[in-house]
Amino acid sequence: MAPNVCARIRVVNAVWHPLGCGLAFGMTIRIAVIIPAAGASARYMEAGASRSKLDEDLGGKSVLQRTVELFSKVESPDWDVGTVVVAGPHEDTAFEEFKARHGDRLGFLGVVLCRGGKTHRYETVAAGIKHIPEGHTHIAIHDAARPCAPLEMIERLFDAAVRFPAVVPGIEVPDTLKRTEETADAGHKDPLAAILGTDADAAPRYKRTVRETIARRGVSAIQTPQVFERSLLMEAYGQKDLSSTDDAMLVERLGREVVVVTGDVRNIKITLPGDMVLARAILGVKGPDERPAHLRF
Repeated sequence: MAPNVCARIRVVNAVWHPLGCGLAFGMTIRIAVIIPAAGASARYMEAGASRSKLDEDLGGKSVLQRTVELFSKVESPDWDVGTVVVAGPHEDTAFEEFKARHGDRLGFLGVVLCRGGKTHRYETVAAGIKHIPEGHTHIAIHDAARPCAPLEMIERLFDAAVRFPAVVPGIEVPDTLKRTEETADAGHKDPLAAILGTDADAAPRYKRTVRETIARRGVSAIQTPQVFERSLLMEAYGQKDLSSTDDAMLVERLGREVVVVTGDVRNIKITLPGDMVLARAILGVKGPDERPAHLRF
């Protein structure tokens, strides 16, 4: 079979065009990456962790550094990654502490560091958009707590982004999905109540019960990075209602098509301390207590 000549030739100053090989002279396909990192890791800390999940050790590098480095390792003749923006905490003190912990390493990687939003994730992404220089045709948004995204998955996604204005990675849901609700557990009795002389009904317990089973056919778990033509993302963020759980939701609200490409089960999002064990296993690295003292950070 003859090689795909279109895929093998690097075209300078080109953009996607619906005819021919998909490239037409005009401008370079250049992707900027925004990594929202303004969260306080509340769930992670509440579960017993002693520090932010982005500060955790993954083989001598922080979770955040591992995530940023992903985008320095991918390449293609059809696109390139330009600016990487990390949007950190909004408050002055928190941002200065964040910069003190990560600034040197991020600076070495050529990262632009800025303040993120005060309350919502979309505020953080909007702050990152403002720091993207001209010349970038596409913007990718990737969760800071996804350091295990396989390079081949990112490249597959970016290849698709050359063809489609909005692309996200997704995996088909293999488990049965059930919608639940929390209801009071009237039959629960606190065994310590009688001993302590307290009212057993003062602090009622709750149980989760199934309301319905959701058909999983056609349902996908959506991951990041999510990639959009710059002009499309700007239009999406120009809407009045920016409430959303991901950036694709804002594009969907415009009535525009979002294409789902195959994601990867290894592309986990670290949410709870137990996820760190899985992340280290995926990356094949040891935790700080498993390495000699001089190799810990």
